[in-house]
Amino acid sequence: MPNFEDKRGDLMAIEFHHDLPFQPKRCFFVHHVPDKKLRGEHAHKACEQFLIAISGNLCVKVDDGQNQEEILLDYPSKGLFIPAGIWGTQYNFSPDAVLMVFASHIYDADDYIRDYSEFLKYVS
Repeated sequence: MPNFEDKRGDLMAIEFHHDLPFQPKRCFFVHHVPDKKLRGEHAHKACEQFLIAISGNLCVKVDDGQNQEEILLDYPSKGLFIPAGIWGTQYNFSPDAVLMVFASHIYDADDYIRDYSEFLKYVS
């Protein structure tokens, strides 16, 4: 994400049409996650997401059904795009972590795949 630094501090600005791979329809925040708790643990059929740790840090595991990768989100100018059809799990939240998520679609319970075995069938 674009980050502008000077002696007064940092400023990060997001121009949705320029900096994100989609036009967000929803934004939500995940915070005060208890130690050792997992968030996410699902995939979307259509919705895409863009994750930014605006405070603290956390780990994200992304899984396409064949390959898994772990990403550390630890700075507000570092974001992670999760396209539809990717299983995502967030964990190891620091006590001060605040995760901001931009979503390409409004909430739709039918868009979620919450069972990992169903996800594997969906992506195969």
